[in-house]
Amino acid sequence: MNKRVVITGLGAVTPLGNDINSYWQGLKEGKNGIGFITKFDTEGHKVKIAGEVKDFDPTLYVDKKEVKRNDLFTLYALAAASQALEDSDIKGNVDPYRFGTIVSSGIGGLSTIETNVERLITKGPKRVNPMYIPMAISNMAAGNVAILAEAKGYCTSVVTACAAGSHSIGDAFKLIQAGRADAMIAGGAEATITPSGIAGFANLTALNMTEDLNRASIPFDKERGGFVMGEGAAVIILEELDHAIARNAKIYGEIVGYGATCDAYHITAPNGEGGARAMVEAVNDANIKKEEVGYINAHGTSTPLNDKFETKAIKDAFGDHAYNLNVSSTKSMTGHLLGASGAVEAVATILALKEGIIPPTINYLVADEECDLNVTPNQAVEKDIKYAISNSLGFGGHNASLLFKKWDK
Repeated sequence: MNKRVVITGLGAVTPLGNDINSYWQGLKEGKNGIGFITKFDTEGHKVKIAGEVKDFDPTLYVDKKEVKRNDLFTLYALAAASQALEDSDIKGNVDPYRFGTIVSSGIGGLSTIETNVERLITKGPKRVNPMYIPMAISNMAAGNVAILAEAKGYCTSVVTACAAGSHSIGDAFKLIQAGRADAMIAGGAEATITPSGIAGFANLTALNMTEDLNRASIPFDKERGGFVMGEGAAVIILEELDHAIARNAKIYGEIVGYGATCDAYHITAPNGEGGARAMVEAVNDANIKKEEVGYINAHGTSTPLNDKFETKAIKDAFGDHAYNLNVSSTKSMTGHLLGASGAVEAVATILALKEGIIPPTINYLVADEECDLNVTPNQAVEKDIKYAISNSLGFGGHNASLLFKKWDK
């Protein structure tokens, strides 16, 4: 019989705030976390705005020596993991050999790569940082978090672009459900607001090039024209139910379903078919009726194709019930955190269930007949829901749907 899996700890570093309370409060208030880029000089760049993390102090979580030895994406992961571990009080209260880690990144240490390639070209190979490779590789968030947590069980990093955070949580859920772990640290981290990161996505025509902060990340709005880059991390502690109860842990919610599919269609353009199957798989995995789902935290990137085909996918998966659902994209407030997006949005979905508050899609003005679902425009909505889905759709055709349940003893 499958084990039940609950969420007992949360941590986040986001454009809306550097802890869970400020992040969730920002979502409920419909706060816009997008601003003009301060991390580098944008002269010559077509894109000037992003969802930056603000006033982040890594020395709250690691010493100064470790700050110098880690890329920013890993520091974000360590901060979020530190918060989640403290919140859950699980460290020291679990068998370390049955305590695992899956913390992912879509790209990894991009700023480290940029800095060291420039040193190589301008100053020669001897000036490349000896820590260049350990800082740049994308599995180092997971490795460092495992060291922090003294978690000696299963440890890996999923690299599935914008679906990486969700795949991490889903895979961790399945390990506990199968009895292979008592608890898992799961999430994602990203720090790609860099010159090459912004230029690369801009030249791919994926980013919105407006300088109007309130019309930049506008999922499902007919005037949407691309996503806004975000950064940060989120980590959740997943735990087997009996293990959590035995140590009297605080429980935020339960994860009950996971769907993972591939479009096998195009490296960047979705067609909706794989996304629909992922949602259906998650519902079937949870053994519930589709009509029991009340909210979908959409991938909702604010690109013309994603929002159109995700709407179609929701309709294909849920039929007439699609029009009874609340749908929203919290990327309207944070921008798109790439490999961290699924994790920060899973946190939003868990808290939406816990508090009965659905975060909005902000700055929504112009309805699109191809995106005609209830996108929870502009204002949070109070609604008691039992089940909710968080969607992530990544470059390469990777789709992940996580199905959460409101905690009920």
